[in-house]
Amino acid sequence: IWGVAALVCGLAAAAIGALSLRTSGVYFIMITLAFAQMIYWFAISWPAYGGEDGLSIYVRNGFPGLDTYDALSFFAIAFGALLVALAVSGRLLGARFGAALTMARLNPVRLATAGIDPFPVRLTGFVISAVITGWAGALYADLNGFVSPTMLSWHLSGELIVFVILGGVGRLVGPVAGAAAYVLLETFVGGATERWPLILGLALLGVVLFARGGIMGALAGRARHD
Repeated sequence: IWGVAALVCGLAAAAIGALSLRTSGVYFIMITLAFAQMIYWFAISWPAYGGEDGLSIYVRNGFPGLDTYDALSFFAIAFGALLVALAVSGRLLGARFGAALTMARLNPVRLATAGIDPFPVRLTGFVISAVITGWAGALYADLNGFVSPTMLSWHLSGELIVFVILGGVGRLVGPVAGAAAYVLLETFVGGATERWPLILGLALLGVVLFARGGIMGALAGRARHD
């Protein structure tokens, strides 16, 4: 099922990206948000799979040689998936495709003058991102034993953006560091006060104003000074 989830998300991203990637800037943000809201409301209106109440998952997916109901074993699977995603992403970024993808983001006109059409490059990156995210979403649903339309809402997408901003934009392990910081903040500060999102907001404000490279950028800068 994990593979099916990744495949379905990849196919959906190919269709959505074929339209949304023809825009840029705020228009790209709005059209992808529109597609996300369409899928969200479709999930709510599908009573066969729980609709607004969500769907309980009573059987967790299996993995050869491991008991997925064991917490440590399931963590090993999720951690292995993270390492695979990082390895694939790192390999792609280090290849010519990664250079083309970076240039498609920074200066698509210059990439086009080099004889490479930016659109297929951006679409491929869009699909790869969706495949990895869909795989992570399937693991997340298995972990909770429950899936609801809120997992498709823009709020969860906002959390992922927070991970990237906290950890550092444009850095391979930046989102991982940002996710760790977010979870630690939610666990420890959230356990002390229900107003922990205020602390999170202040942390984001500090990163944007004083450490635009995020956690990893700050650590890299400190290492250079040392």
